[in-house]
Amino acid sequence: MSEREPVVLDGASLTPDGVASVARDDAKVTIAESAREAVRESRERVEEVLESGEAVYGLNTGFGQLVTERIPEGERERLQTNLVRSHASGVGDELDREAVRAMMLTRINALVKGYSGIREVVIDHLVTMLNEGVHPVVRSRGSLGASGDLAPLAHQALVLLGEGTAEVDGERLDGEAALARAGLEPLSLAAKEGLALINGTQLSVGLAALCVVDAERAVRGADVAGALTTEVSMGTTASCDPAIQDVRPHDGQAASARNVRKLTAGSGIVESHRNCDRVQDAYSLRCLPQVHGAVRDAIAHLREAVENELNSATDNPLVFSGSEVDERASGTASVGVLSGGNFHGEPLALRLDYLTNALTELAAIAERRTDRLLNPNLQEDHLPPFLTPESGVRSGYMIAQYSAATLVNQSRSLGSPATDNTPVSGGQEDHVSMSAESAHHARTAVENALATVGIELLCGAQAMEFVDDGLDPGAGTGAAYDAIREHVPPLDDDRPLHTEIEIATELVATGRLDDAIECALDDTIE
Repeated sequence: MSEREPVVLDGASLTPDGVASVARDDAKVTIAESAREAVRESRERVEEVLESGEAVYGLNTGFGQLVTERIPEGERERLQTNLVRSHASGVGDELDREAVRAMMLTRINALVKGYSGIREVVIDHLVTMLNEGVHPVVRSRGSLGASGDLAPLAHQALVLLGEGTAEVDGERLDGEAALARAGLEPLSLAAKEGLALINGTQLSVGLAALCVVDAERAVRGADVAGALTTEVSMGTTASCDPAIQDVRPHDGQAASARNVRKLTAGSGIVESHRNCDRVQDAYSLRCLPQVHGAVRDAIAHLREAVENELNSATDNPLVFSGSEVDERASGTASVGVLSGGNFHGEPLALRLDYLTNALTELAAIAERRTDRLLNPNLQEDHLPPFLTPESGVRSGYMIAQYSAATLVNQSRSLGSPATDNTPVSGGQEDHVSMSAESAHHARTAVENALATVGIELLCGAQAMEFVDDGLDPGAGTGAAYDAIREHVPPLDDDRPLHTEIEIATELVATGRLDDAIECALDDTIE
């Protein structure tokens, strides 16, 4: 793999694709000079407030219900250290490597906006850790998505102190040894820094950014799989006519319809039955633009929130120039410190739950199309039961559809964490978003949708083996067939299919299916 272009963090322009590049492809990270200046100015404001002696939350007071406790100057460093230690109380499975990298990256980008009052040396430590592959071991559960993703971010921050555990080149080391591998010394945290490191939505938004990238690939893959299924089951593409979409102008619906028409353009298979006596196709074929399009719109709704959140200041309190705030702010005449709720993950949580539901539907319609290819009670006459010669002696793709049904069932059972609430911190934090749980659920729904689409692609390619050799597929569906056949031979006799399902899923998940089709079409699919 060629080395990726560095991702420049300025607190304003990070994208989901940038997150994926760093989290998955190890693109390097640099900080824009304008962002460094903003960080320095923000820290100077914190120092000014501390010198003034005014009581300001997060700088010289306790936290949560202990907000009224004034912290003397000699205890402020210990306060910040204790905050990180005490909040590193997560449970459950550990986050995987890409999730940790996404969380590290997005936390850095939020901090460099220049409203968190953190020192530049802390930013530099985090950037070096990320670039040198020092990955804190982070428990996946413990965040309520209000006061941010406290527990996961605290596990991440522990390593900066030379505590906790990190993975470096596959080896587990204590925090101090891990930092040493990157040429770093443990940090002592100054006032405000512990809070700034753990208070934000970065687990939620990091996972959400990856979900956006993957979900967009899943829906494109579903358009491809659905077009292939339409073709090999002798369905019609008339339902994708622009006239239908124009009189119900949802953006996603129109995009999926365009994709199907583009993928099947020039198809001899579609042309061969143009004047047949079938009046209508089943809904899983005929309503593909409407269902896939609604999923597209849900993904777009999440992308909008993620792009906003990636470039937002989400900790508390936030430090401003005195001229930017009114007289109710804490601080001095030239510095305003405001407590608010930008750490609350609701803007992400609700849309992540929406994504989970949408991707469940995408998997459900793909599974139904798969059944129509396999099921002897539904499939077309040219297709053998379960797409295998000598069905009965052979089971063909029968059990692959079982797996698709299992994935759909799991996605349907995921629930809606954003509609739940458990008060914490002695009732001070009495409404939480559960955005991190919503992100975990969405991630599962994405994985299930990708695999279900992969199964449909496998079955569509196998069904193509039973289409008249004299009939050519469309350029796009033909490229999808070739992409599958490059790795998976036709199913002539029964064999284990689990590896082949993984291969087809990865073709969609990595974007390699998109690349193959776009190369064949000399055009992009949406």
